[in-house]
Amino acid sequence: MAVGPGTLPEFYPVAGIKVGIASAGIKKPGRKDVVVFELAPESRVAGIFTKNQFCAAPVTLSRRHLAETSPRYLLINTGNANAGTGEQGMRDAMACCQALAKQAGVTEAEILPFSTGVIGEPLPVQKIVGALPEALANTAENRWAEAASGIMTTDTRPKGASCQVELDGHTVTISGISKGAGMIRPNMATMLGFIATDARIAPELLQTLASELGEKSFNRITIDGDTSTNDACMLMASGQYSGPEITASSAALPKLREALQAIYLELAHAIVRDGEGATKFVTIDVSGAAGQQEALDVAYTVAHSPLVKTALFASDPNWGRILAAVGRAGVEGLDLNALEIYLGDVCLVRNGGRAEDYSEARGQAVMDREEITIAIDLKRGDVRETVWTCDFSHDYVTINAEYRT
Repeated sequence: MAVGPGTLPEFYPVAGIKVGIASAGIKKPGRKDVVVFELAPESRVAGIFTKNQFCAAPVTLSRRHLAETSPRYLLINTGNANAGTGEQGMRDAMACCQALAKQAGVTEAEILPFSTGVIGEPLPVQKIVGALPEALANTAENRWAEAASGIMTTDTRPKGASCQVELDGHTVTISGISKGAGMIRPNMATMLGFIATDARIAPELLQTLASELGEKSFNRITIDGDTSTNDACMLMASGQYSGPEITASSAALPKLREALQAIYLELAHAIVRDGEGATKFVTIDVSGAAGQQEALDVAYTVAHSPLVKTALFASDPNWGRILAAVGRAGVEGLDLNALEIYLGDVCLVRNGGRAEDYSEARGQAVMDREEITIAIDLKRGDVRETVWTCDFSHDYVTINAEYRT
């Protein structure tokens, strides 16, 4: 169950970025569950990672390797998170990096490992190492769609985005994939994102873009309020296009940032649309805030409310649940008579209570839609923040109750 068609785009190959896929049989025999990205030698990589203090061994190792050198390979496995595995988990992650480094002819530090799946189980190192020759043998620039499927866990469909943009007469390509459906909450979530471009981007700017773009996309989505142990979102720039290096002062930067932002948002929204058991795609738009934090506090309080989320699943315009969530968001000095709450274009709350022109029929018409916007104007300032979430259905409980079976 997911919201919207969810069809993969036609991926534009990114020069200097090759992808290989293999089956290690980590959780299901025959399933493609190992993905390798091979980067041209001059490529640059930046990224953001989970803020969960119980971060997985591959997160710790990727951070370390990223600080040491320019990566040449990314190694992703599904079916096992290698989280909550202590020192053995670190040894296992390093063993996988060492094996790939030996076969690819690079150093161990040039490998970034990523894992996703069940927490607390030992990583099946031999299975992953055994799949590496297959993955390396079939690397190609046109295997993005297969990679999108190869990184899935409880996802019901692969997720991808791709575009081309002209920068000062030079064509720049951007392609990306993401995975995630549950244990999704800002500060990263149980998600992985891999976005690549053939643009040549200055290293400091690349990290700035990775952080800024991730903050306004992947760090603005939530399925269930749980921050995972394994999240990462990487931005790769191969530098293979024919234009000059893009720096913070380049005239081409705004157009590149806009194109990258569109890809990041599409990949982040795809995760929400495929949230475990999701039947609604919900935008929580908070405006008129005095500061960013209070805007986010209100948005997340509404987005995480089980009562709001179950009402959304039932298509029940029970607007009192939204009002109650706004009221407990912790905003000091909130003027209840000034704020307004909307469901789509229907005003629910005005002057401290139900809007005089509200009717159940109008509210129901909005709630019956697959895509819904809840807009909250606090009337306190000019700060605006948007968060995307979904409903809670019976299937969410079933999927998570049966996750390890």
